[in-house]
Amino acid sequence: MTAAAGLSVRLVLVLPGGTPLGVTAPFTVSPGSDPASEPDWDWREVPAVLAAARTALGIAPTLLRLARVTPRTADAPEEVVYVAEVPERPALTLYDGDAALIADARLRMAWAKPGGPSRYLMWAQAALAAQGVAIIREPEQIRTWNLSALWRLPTGSGIVWLKAVPPFFSHEGAVLERLQEFAVPRLLARTDDAVLLADVPGDDRYGAGATTARRMIDLLVGIQSSVDPSTLPSMPRWAPATLVPMAERTLALADDLDAEDRAAVASLIARLPRLEADLGACGLPDTLVHGDFHPGNLRGDDDGLVLLDWGDSGIGHPLLDHAAFMERMPAAAASTLSAYWTTAWRTVVPGAEPERALELLAPFSALRQATLYRGFLDRIEPSEHIYHRADPTIWLRRTAALLRG
Repeated sequence: MTAAAGLSVRLVLVLPGGTPLGVTAPFTVSPGSDPASEPDWDWREVPAVLAAARTALGIAPTLLRLARVTPRTADAPEEVVYVAEVPERPALTLYDGDAALIADARLRMAWAKPGGPSRYLMWAQAALAAQGVAIIREPEQIRTWNLSALWRLPTGSGIVWLKAVPPFFSHEGAVLERLQEFAVPRLLARTDDAVLLADVPGDDRYGAGATTARRMIDLLVGIQSSVDPSTLPSMPRWAPATLVPMAERTLALADDLDAEDRAAVASLIARLPRLEADLGACGLPDTLVHGDFHPGNLRGDDDGLVLLDWGDSGIGHPLLDHAAFMERMPAAAASTLSAYWTTAWRTVVPGAEPERALELLAPFSALRQATLYRGFLDRIEPSEHIYHRADPTIWLRRTAALLRG
């Protein structure tokens, strides 16, 4: 997101009913005592911002959404402006702000609107109470952005996670319900756009070694080969031929793509119906696709792994999950892990040609990623485009490179 050398933050304060109060003076959020050791600042993550607001301003707001980012310069730190909700007018000097920052937006997520977080927390409290579970301390807001909102709920039965999702990820709860026999988070309750999940002990498995990576592949292939797609809820389908309209739109809107790359991607789009037939000839059936399968979305320890975050899931070729996973693996391990993966599928479907399927899928997988990011931009409010604005072109360029390579 941005270099982690501290940033200047201002809050546009609103009441739960939406009444605007004004803008706070800027305050500094520091990522830690050793900025050089910290990862890039992530605008979605809110605990450090909330802690700094309590210290600097004496208030305990709820962050609703990112409103504006002013990039760092040689003379000034990066400035981030959030819209935040407070229960009552604070005893602070507040300043007039840009009215556009609090204007209603048609594509605003429910949790990013005044009063939205409270409605989710009230649902969670009632759903847990129906199971005899009480929230015993103040819920902790962990994340807010256009693809999810996350709270950590301390209960008498342990930590519970409340996750809210946008309409285009609303199948996540039903998918998790279907997968409860497998190593996925334990679903405690779900509604149209939110889930309550039991805590998963252990650590996120970023930086996984080859042995752990093979266990991850086994877990995914085991789920995919066991779940009949006809038993899954309504969800996205990623057959190559059906991607044509969205791929054409994504390419048309990529103004910063050069002519050579544009021509290469256009040629692939024209071949997508044929690609679908060629993939079918490789012998692997369409399955549940996780959609964001990488080590950071697995959590656990040496004794067990749990596959998290099913909002991006859909139905398509099982090896569509290969590209995102291998992107995070050391180059030296990629060929060995790919061979392990294809062998696993050849065992499940004797006579299949998963190696050939991987060759065919490589540029299509990149093109699909470009269309997914374009879809996000089409369905989120403009102030949050900053999260995804560059991604469609990045993936279109990768598509073209794979076609040339």
